[in-house]
Amino acid sequence: MKILQVNVVYNNGSTGKITYDIHQELKSQGHESIVCYGRGDSIDEQDVYKTCGEMYSHFNHYMTRLTGVMYGGCFYSTNKLISVIKKEKPDIVHLQCINGYFVNIYQLVTWLKNNHIKTVVTLHAEFMYTGGCGYALSCDKWRRNEGCGQCPRWRSDTQSLFFDKTKTMWYRMKKAFDGFDENIIITSVSPWLMNRAKQSPILGDKEHTVVINGLDTESVFYPRDTEELRQKHNIKDEKIIFHATPKFSVDRNHIKGGYYVLELAKRLNQNIKIIVAGPYDETVSYPENMIMLGKVTNQGLLARYYSLADVSLLTSQKETFSMVTAESLCCGTPVVGFKAGAPEQIALEEFSEFVDHGDIDSLHKEIMSFLNKQFDNDEISIKSQCYSKATMTNNYLTVYKRLCETNLQ
Repeated sequence: MKILQVNVVYNNGSTGKITYDIHQELKSQGHESIVCYGRGDSIDEQDVYKTCGEMYSHFNHYMTRLTGVMYGGCFYSTNKLISVIKKEKPDIVHLQCINGYFVNIYQLVTWLKNNHIKTVVTLHAEFMYTGGCGYALSCDKWRRNEGCGQCPRWRSDTQSLFFDKTKTMWYRMKKAFDGFDENIIITSVSPWLMNRAKQSPILGDKEHTVVINGLDTESVFYPRDTEELRQKHNIKDEKIIFHATPKFSVDRNHIKGGYYVLELAKRLNQNIKIIVAGPYDETVSYPENMIMLGKVTNQGLLARYYSLADVSLLTSQKETFSMVTAESLCCGTPVVGFKAGAPEQIALEEFSEFVDHGDIDSLHKEIMSFLNKQFDNDEISIKSQCYSKATMTNNYLTVYKRLCETNLQ
């Protein structure tokens, strides 16, 4: 079987690493695997194509701010991607996360549909069925047959300078997917995300299934030795809470919930420390029991911090999967956080607890309860093999084979 994946990045960021892991696993099992990506450094690797230049991507990003349409443009790079697909003639085209101003989604999906290319679309975020925003939060306009429009978040979510084009984007996405029925399967990275996609007029009539994300549980995310980190941060008998985030903001409305981490820290005594991995505002004053690491890009180091912690903390408003949850559990560390959609569904129930979003009293109570429990880190790690990259790839292979067999009948 020959699979061609398309993703915004390759071996970088969460979806880039997922794409890389699937690529490597497919090859290790004797399948042919091709990857096309649009953003980041050019990589000299066999069967890997970069289809968009950085300057061209920046130009298209600028144009979307003028037009208000996020997923159009990019005609040159889209045609380059299509030419690779024509050349490679894969059995399956697997679309991963394809935002990022490197491909015209409407043009690509329409071409795949019209040329009867067997296609798997993985939903990592919501934009493929909302037509625009990556996180719809409490808004349900995308569910209506008349689509979006008059969006209260159009400036912040589309970065448009002049126009609210959310209705236009919704209709263009629906038109692209309309009639794309027999040769497509939609996979979601959590049951929560799949159930949302099924409610969308854009993707609701397609075949849906869940394939949760996978990690490298053999050489990266597993219980690590933490003595060096304990010495570095002068940790003796203190309990450790770990919070990993792409951005730490103390704005109460920020989607990742840094405000609640700060509020929790104020309630804890000095024998409990919160370590935060992620970019943060250095002008803000943080309590003495918070250790701000800044951005941590080394996954091995990240795994050591998960292993160091007694519990990991999740405070997001919404998550379509939650790599933090999976990474922490694979390192043998339980998770406590707010209910955010997917995390409470994909977590190991006996090693996690989630409370209503914003309920800082209940969050504090559960954190203290988990800090006072004794967990077998190795047991948690062993039961976390459901998050392995091998399991993920095998689940995708099942989807690929089903799509091929369905079309042979």
